Amino acid sequence: MAAQDGSEGLGMETEVGLKESEVLCDGAGKGDAAGTEEASLTDGENSSPQVPAVSNGEDSDEGKEMVELKIIWNKNKYDLKMPLDGTGAKLKERIHTLTGLPPAMQKVMYKGLLPEDKTLREIKVTNGAKIMVVGSTINDVLAVNTPKEVIQQEVKAEENKKEPLCRQKQHRKVLDKGKPEDVMPSIKGAKERLPTVPLSGMYNKSGGKVRLTFKLEQDQLWIGTKERTEKIPMGSIKNVVTEPIEGHEDYHMMAFQLGPTEASQYWVYWVPAQYVDAIKDTVLGKWQYF
Repeated sequence: MAAQDGSEGLGMETEVGLKESEVLCDGAGKGDAAGTEEASLTDGENSSPQVPAVSNGEDSDEGKEMVELKIIWNKNKYDLKMPLDGTGAKLKERIHTLTGLPPAMQKVMYKGLLPEDKTLREIKVTNGAKIMVVGSTINDVLAVNTPKEVIQQEVKAEENKKEPLCRQKQHRKVLDKGKPEDVMPSIKGAKERLPTVPLSGMYNKSGGKVRLTFKLEQDQLWIGTKERTEKIPMGSIKNVVTEPIEGHEDYHMMAFQLGPTEASQYWVYWVPAQYVDAIKDTVLGKWQYF
């Protein structure tokens, strides 16, 4: 009996031991499964795509062909790198960032007034090029622009009342001399940037030869005759009046308004038509028309 009891006791202990082993194994299995699941979740998080960085709205210059520029404004010099395929309008935005001068108030010049819709590559800007910027703050413009606007309106009103300029006696005596033989060629209906050489071969009001030189780096217009050269700050020119010459519409007569009255107009005759808009933009600046 004792031996039998002992066998039963041993059997019970073995059964209990097996159950405990099953519990431990089951727990370990669950633990391994949980660990595997956790590892799977962790791997899933690590392998998920990263959220892309939010763009600030500006195009990256990375990988683009760049050009180094020297920006000169108000006797200050700035170094600027720009993509060669960036437009003139984009350059104005960069200049605004550098100087605080709003794009609408800028006259940006590189071999003439820089076009906003063309790229630096198209206008052949080279590495190390000097870009001249002329412009004033809004307060300065408001102080100076108002009297100019008034003068321009008065001039236009007077023009509407009068007969065409080229028929007026004071101009006919110059125009009747005919087209100068050495005047620069003209292209009717075309618009071109200012040439790199002075505009020459034209007449002034006295019938003498005159040339126009646009000194962009000094913001000056040089009016040269045989006797002397007048150096006029572009900011002092109140208006530019032009009219095609009858019978020769590919040439214009042009007046620079140097003061408040008609007597202060400096007249130039036989200006090639393709340069008229470029002269107005360079002297007055596009912002004058706003």
